[in-house]
Amino acid sequence: MKVIFTCGGTAGHVNPALALARYMQEQDSTTEVLFVGTPDGMERGLVEKAGYAFQGIEVSGFRRQLSMKGIRHNLRTVKVLLQAKAKAEATLRRFAPDLVVGTGGYASYPIVKAASAKGIPTAVHESNMIPGLTTKMLESAVDRIMVGFEDCRRHYKHPEKIAVTGTPVRGDLFLRTREEARAALGYRDNKPVVVSFWGSLGASTMNERMLEFFLQEKADGYPFHHIHAAGSSSWASLSEAVDKLSIHDASLDLRQYIHDMEVVMAAADLVIARAGASTISELTALGKAAILVPSPYVVANHQEKNASLLHEHGGALMMLESEATGAALYEATAAILSDGQRRAKMEQASRALGIPDATARLYETVMALL
Repeated sequence: MKVIFTCGGTAGHVNPALALARYMQEQDSTTEVLFVGTPDGMERGLVEKAGYAFQGIEVSGFRRQLSMKGIRHNLRTVKVLLQAKAKAEATLRRFAPDLVVGTGGYASYPIVKAASAKGIPTAVHESNMIPGLTTKMLESAVDRIMVGFEDCRRHYKHPEKIAVTGTPVRGDLFLRTREEARAALGYRDNKPVVVSFWGSLGASTMNERMLEFFLQEKADGYPFHHIHAAGSSSWASLSEAVDKLSIHDASLDLRQYIHDMEVVMAAADLVIARAGASTISELTALGKAAILVPSPYVVANHQEKNASLLHEHGGALMMLESEATGAALYEATAAILSDGQRRAKMEQASRALGIPDATARLYETVMALL
């Protein structure tokens, strides 16, 4: 069997494709895989590091601004897409896939669209609560649309094409119990564990607000263990501010990046984070209570839609960035941690949404197309 995966733009788009590719080859070692993405996109590095063949096809996304700059960009995008169509068709002739799977990003449009036109079975995976522009453009053409949650179905014009598969998460997240993870972190007491992060590149606004959060922890005698990742862009300024304010205690673990996320997440009693699709999938797969502050700077405000899913089902508390001051975050954290029954209900609600076997479900869905 020969399969083309196409994706790009973010790790959240690439990782589900990598997970499915590995799983397919585990089931059938003769499966041939080719990844297609933009020539210079971050997807190339991730794919080649994983050991898969990669082919680049230049694609440009559309901009929603009606400025002259935006219009010029969109005109160029149309030209690039026409060129990409020819390259996609050539790729299909040369590789002759039995199946084409797109997992997000505008890089996936040309090859999926061309494959559909040729009658090759096609599927796309959408990790966010609402369909992105590329998924919307491909909805009528593809055979199957794989989504993270049942609630996603209502956002599509062709709900009959929807398969609820979940989004694959790292397998190492499930290797440790909470107790084993706490021991690995050196926690010998009974204080709860809070984990907070705003993305690998940080979020300056939210990191500035965390100072107020840290100061309140100090004033209350550090009532919980707290691991916070500042991200590379905020690390220097936040760590310097912490030093100036003498916010130092063994219970506060300030890091630039959380390299042992599989341990930290297993130990967490409460997670404070943005609401990207990967974060939502991990929280629900692990059944973690959370406070989510969706980024207001993303396309179509999709993080707020992601966070709303958990909030409405009771698995998380959602706070808009305009509301999420350090004091408000700390107050909400203290309220959840001091109410064991509430936290247990949040964990149960989160776990009820989770799909730990998402990769197997993706596999079953695409294989059914053959």
